[in-house]
Amino acid sequence: MIERNVMTTELVSIHGGHSGQFCSHAQDSLEEIVLRYIHKGFAWVGITEHMPPVDDRFLYPEELEAGLDAASIARRFDRYFAEGRRLQARYAGAIDLLIGFETEVYSGAMAKARELIEAYQPDYVLGGIHHVDDIAIDYSIEEYRRAADAAGGIEALYCRYFDQQLELIETLSPGVIAHFDLIRIFDPDYRQRWRQPAIARRIRRNLERIAQRRMILDFNVAALRKGADEPYLSEPLLGQAIAMQIPLVPGDDSHSADMAGAFVAEGAELLRAAGYTGRWRRPAGYHRRSPDGAL
Repeated sequence: MIERNVMTTELVSIHGGHSGQFCSHAQDSLEEIVLRYIHKGFAWVGITEHMPPVDDRFLYPEELEAGLDAASIARRFDRYFAEGRRLQARYAGAIDLLIGFETEVYSGAMAKARELIEAYQPDYVLGGIHHVDDIAIDYSIEEYRRAADAAGGIEALYCRYFDQQLELIETLSPGVIAHFDLIRIFDPDYRQRWRQPAIARRIRRNLERIAQRRMILDFNVAALRKGADEPYLSEPLLGQAIAMQIPLVPGDDSHSADMAGAFVAEGAELLRAAGYTGRWRRPAGYHRRSPDGAL
């Protein structure tokens, strides 16, 4: 049960820390990003690098340009966890770092995620979707339109997105759901989609599952940084989540030191204005470690 009338003011990010060291579309080292969070006074931050692709079919253009393949990105992911645990221990007196990863949802991704959970024992898993039926939806407007055409139209694309999100919720049961309504990213008319019965039913169904499983929603403020009018979740969806007493926590989705912590305070104020009064809840982990990083 969410405690009422106790809105916290501490700075946190449940979705942060993508770095140029371990992500081809980010900048700066992971340590530089962690130091920026410390400088800004963050109490705790979830570091959530993207999981490696299952094979070369799911490489992004910048990864291909860098000469990477699925195997080399897997090795980079291994270095990411080693560095994350090192930083977790080194800065334990200054900030509480949670070391996890962000999922994908495409052919073979959830089985791969289970393997990664077993191998790396993350502090938590962030359930993210960046593809619909194996086509990337957040990389470019051209790919987004291709995904919509493949699905049979924009409404069908939304329905497929939320159906795949349900599969993620029920199959992998991540502690946190990332950018719940990312599907709207290249759709200027997204607000009218929330009123479409087929989409509205799926949104409510997924939020009910999230509430039942006591998951946390990432209130992702990266959309504000990119010039959007509102974070993920959109206001009508946010109202439903609050009514269902689903825990919400700001996530900056940072991809550089300059982005670390950006718009988190604004996101907290938006939550407060929407009537959310819960504490920032930390995700339930797959693996617990002592403050010094030891098992």
